[in-house]
Formats: sequence, C-alpha cells, structure tokens
Amino acid sequence: MTNTKPAVRPASPNFSSGPCAKRPGWSLEALKDAPLGRSHRAKVGKTKLEQAINLTREVLEVPADYRIGIVPASDTGAVEMALWSLLGERPVDMLAWESFGEGWVTDVVKQLKLKDVRTLSAPYGELPDLKQVNFDHDVVFTWNGTTSGVRVPNGDWIAADRKGLTICDATSAAFAQKLDFSKLDVVTYSWQKALGGEAAHGVLILSPRAVQRLETYKPAWPLPKIFRMTKGGKLIEGIFVGETINTPSMLCVEDYIDALQWGKSIGGLKGLVARADANTKAIADWKAKTPWVDFLAKTPDIRSNTSVCLKVVDPAVTALAPDAQAAFAKQLASLLEKEKVAYDIGAYRDAPAGLRIWCGATVEKSDVEALTHWLDWAFAEAKAAIKA
Repeated sequence: MTNTKPAVRPASPNFSSGPCAKRPGWSLEALKDAPLGRSHRAKVGKTKLEQAINLTREVLEVPADYRIGIVPASDTGAVEMALWSLLGERPVDMLAWESFGEGWVTDVVKQLKLKDVRTLSAPYGELPDLKQVNFDHDVVFTWNGTTSGVRVPNGDWIAADRKGLTICDATSAAFAQKLDFSKLDVVTYSWQKALGGEAAHGVLILSPRAVQRLETYKPAWPLPKIFRMTKGGKLIEGIFVGETINTPSMLCVEDYIDALQWGKSIGGLKGLVARADANTKAIADWKAKTPWVDFLAKTPDIRSNTSVCLKVVDPAVTALAPDAQAAFAKQLASLLEKEKVAYDIGAYRDAPAGLRIWCGATVEKSDVEALTHWLDWAFAEAKAAIKA
C-alpha cells in the first residue's frame, strides 16, 4: 500500500526551538529603521535600547520596580551574570530536570565551587518534588525545561516570605507563559526564543530584593567586566536604561522591537500565551488519536506549550535497541527536512530519543496542524523500513 504524502504543507517549516520562527509576516523591511553604523551610545542608539526595555516591561508585564537590562551572550550570559554575582551569600537549592538546569548545577558546583549546595533533580519528563525546596536558601531553576518539554505549573510553590532569592531561567517561557514576578527575583531569557528574535543577546530582570543583594554582598571571587553590575557598592543603573555593558547589535535590537510591537498588536502577553496554547492543543488533539506517539512530559499540568517534546511509543519501535530507537527518531526528522516540511525538530542531543516541536506564539496553528499529517506520513515511511 502506497503511503501518500499529505496535500497541505506548512507555510513555514521552521519549528526550531531556538532560534525560533520569525513572527508571521516578517521581512527585512521591518528593520529599515535600525541605526546601522551608529554608536549604541549615541542618542539614536540609546533611544532604541530604551524603547526595547520599555516595550519589554509592557508586553511581559514586568512590575514597575523591577530593573530590565539587555546583556551579552544570550540567556546563558544573563544566567551566568546572576549566578556569579549573587550566589554565595547563603546555601543554594539547585533544581534540574533537563540539560540546561543540569548545566547550571555544573556551573555552581564545579566552577563557582560552592560547598553548601543541594541539588533536587528529576528524570526527563518529570519535575523534582517542589515541596522539598528550602526558601531560606537561594533557589535556581528553569521555568520551562526547553529540552524536556516540562515546565513548572505556576509559581504557587514558591514562598512569598522567602529569605533567599529565586533565580529563574525563563528563556523558553517568557512571552508564552505567565511568569509570577512576585515570586521571582531574577528572570533571564533570550529574545531568540518565544519572540523569534535574532541570537546572541540576553535580558536580565532584577527584583528590588536582587538589587539589594547586589549592593550589600560582594562575592569572594573576581568578576569579569561583562558580569559587573555594581560600582562602589551601588547598582550601575545605566545598564537598566539602555547603557549596555558591551556593544549590542542595533540590527538585532531593531528586530526585537519589531517582535515586541507585533506581540503588543495581538493582545500583549495574553494574546501571545493564547497562540502558544492553541498550537500545543493542536499537537494534543492529534496525539489523542495517534497511538504511535506520546508526550515526554508525564502529566498535562507540567507540559510545555513551547518546546513540545514527543516520544515514539509504537511497540515495533520500543522493541528496538536504544541506539536503533534513536536512529528511528532521527529518521523521522530527516524525512521531514528532506521534504522541506519541518526543520530542526529532532530531540536535543542530551534528551531521550524523540522529536521536539516549537509551538511558541510566532508559529501559526495552521502550520502545526499541517505538520501533524506529515508526522504520520514520516512515521509510516520509517516503520515500513523496519519491516523491510
């Protein structure tokens, strides 16, 4: 029996989990006002950076007394600035349930070499026991596990009267999930994720409690220039009004402004979350009638609405050796890439074998729906090869 290819292809095959798809209707024309060849410290450059910060506050619904800074080296740079500048004042609880959270554990334990560190971990598809977190400690965690498709359900588990700081890597959650800023002291992300911006820039958001820590605590280790946020015991306020630590790309800043304006035009954070939820529902509806696939996340309440991770559960595939199962999943992604239907949907290299489909707000629901039919086609092709 011939495995017929679906008639409809996604209009955009870009389902990468970072850099993510550009907003609908995007073109280079949107960047025509970028002040190229000008200093970011000139009035025009600083005005653009301030605009990006102000739009961030508006669209992401950041409290007025939180600082927002554009920093180098993507979300990684923003997280490292927080870890190296803030930790060491008290014990630390590290939460890890996927590769990026595990990476932050490595930094704190093996690079900063902090001694009083407790790691609460869980396998891919699950969360650690959040009831075990000690909020007298500083707490470091990812809001959304990009490589596992598992997120915290909300901020209810975080103590309002905490003594320590909460440091949250929110890179694949910001602009797609409602962040509870009242429970978060440091929030980081990269705009290459949920808004489909260009890579290499990070955003660092600090609560008043985090600022107080910066101004009253000095780490025992030296800080590189790009990590320094205080001078003479006071916060360098310029960082948070557009005077960046190092030179940003004004082309990338213009692209971020364009993405924020688009987000504002579709209803702000509420509209962005709704689009991501609708895309993920399209996957869930397909999964409900598709026996060969399942979510990696064990329960719906912790399932990501951005980095949707899937595993193949067909008995003919699960009976294979682990290497063969991984090869099968890679074959699915390869078939779809050859057809120019879906790019970059293989599972992250450290994650269990499977697929990872970005369902953030810049992706169209109709494209997700079209992709599901192609996933069935690719599965049939790959399974036929096993039988052959």
